Order: sequence, then C-alpha cells, then structure tokens
Amino acid sequence: MATVAFIGLGRMGHGMAGRYLDNGLAVAVWNRSKVKAEDLIARGARWAASPADAAEGADAVVTMVADDAASSAVWLGKDGAASAMKPGALAIECSTVSYQHALDLARQLRGRGLVYIDCPVTGLPEAAASGKLTLLVGAEPADLEKARPFLAPLCTTIRHFGAVGGGTVYKLINNLMGAVQIASLAEGIAIAERAGLDMNLVAEAMATGAVASPQVIRHSRRMVARDFSGASFTAALRHKDAAYAVALAETLLSGVPVSRAALAAYDEAKAHAPDDDEGRMIEIVSRPK
Repeated sequence: MATVAFIGLGRMGHGMAGRYLDNGLAVAVWNRSKVKAEDLIARGARWAASPADAAEGADAVVTMVADDAASSAVWLGKDGAASAMKPGALAIECSTVSYQHALDLARQLRGRGLVYIDCPVTGLPEAAASGKLTLLVGAEPADLEKARPFLAPLCTTIRHFGAVGGGTVYKLINNLMGAVQIASLAEGIAIAERAGLDMNLVAEAMATGAVASPQVIRHSRRMVARDFSGASFTAALRHKDAAYAVALAETLLSGVPVSRAALAAYDEAKAHAPDDDEGRMIEIVSRPK
C-alpha cells in the first residue's frame, strides 16, 4: 500500500488529507494543532509527533502550510520532513510560497536525493474535500509522471507549467489578479452605494454581466449584504500572496502600478481584519472620510 504523509491541516489541507484516506492510502498527518486531525485519525490516519515522524517511510510527503517560513520549518527545520524521507521519495509542496523559495527548496531537497514538485492549487475548501481542485505544477516531466498517483486523488485538472517554479509563478499571478479584482469590486460597490443605486440590482448585474468573474460572483452579494460568514480566504493570506507576486513581478517588469495598488489595499485589509474573510475589504473602502 502506498503511504502518504500530509503536513498542514488548515482549511485546504484537511480536505486534501481526507482524499487520500478516501482512496485507500496509508496516511500519516501532522499539524501544529492536533485537534484539527482528530476526525482524520478516527478515519484511520496516523497522528505523527513531528513532520519527520510523519515522513518516516512515506512514498510521498505533501505539505499545505501558510507561507515561506512555515514551509521551511516543516521541510528543513528541527524534526523537518526532509530529515526522515527515504531517497527517491516525492516532496510535493502544495503551499503558496514565493518563487525564490520554491527554487531554493527544490535545490535543497534534490540535494538530499528527493524528487521535488511545486504544486500549488486553486479551488475552495469544498473542492479540496471532494477531489476537485486544479493543480498548478512545476516539475520535470518524468517527476510529474511519478507523482500522478499521488496527485490524482486531489484534483480534476493538472496544469503543467514546465520546470520547478512554474506552478508557483502561475499561482502567484492567479492570486494577484484575484486581489486586484476584489479590491476593485469593493470600490465599485462602495461607489454604487454612495450614488444610491438599488444594491440588489447592482449585485445581480455584477455577477451576470461583462465584469463577472468567479471572484466577483462569489463576493458581490456578500459585500452588498456585509455577510462574511464562512471565510474561505483571509485578508492576511491574500496579502501574503500579493506581496510574493509583486516581488516577483518587479524582477521581470519595469513597473506594476495596478499590482502595487492592490497590495496597498490589502495592507489596509490585513491591518483591519487579518484573519477574517477578504470580502471585508468593502468595510475599509466604504468608511466615511
């Protein structure tokens, strides 16, 4: 039986780890808080005392953590997964990290005889739990083929963007564009409110007209209603992704004013309510002067 170690059981990781159990794999799990693993343990997962303990003997180690620092810690820190992995095992980083971190981590893990794939994901927590994510992969073709049995339970689509780092580049572009859309949506709704428009009609028009996108469709009515229950993506996480994306963009382009403006908007959102739903951007935009 193939064995998987899954590290990081947040909104996305919990459902992803559950998919491996659904598909009959032997799964070891680690998270900073054991309480998030209790239902997975009840379903047959092995609780590990550390990332290294989870990775012991695993064919693949999959991580889904918050940022570069957390990624470094679970892979390379004290009791990190890499210290216990067998040569040739798969190291699959599904976290959204910076491009430079993806390259540096690949170099270090390959130096230990491991097969590294950057594999950030798109999709909401419900998609993670039902195996309907889209995976954005950077890997050598042979490494991707080796990893496919461990990717298939998670997704309906694999997009291979070339060598290691390619998946991360696209994920940062994707999330930066999301930041731009949500920040501009908040401003548009605030303008409509101040102008006295019928806000139910505004929300309907935005979600069905030319400006509609998955982000606009998901957030327009929530912003109009000021209903931010069931946060799926926080202001702090979007800010982190936008910051990583802008840092990359500024190495490639002479100027990124729209991207920098979105990042500045998320500076405020992070200060206002870092762990709440990013849709609360509307509260910042619509504050009285």
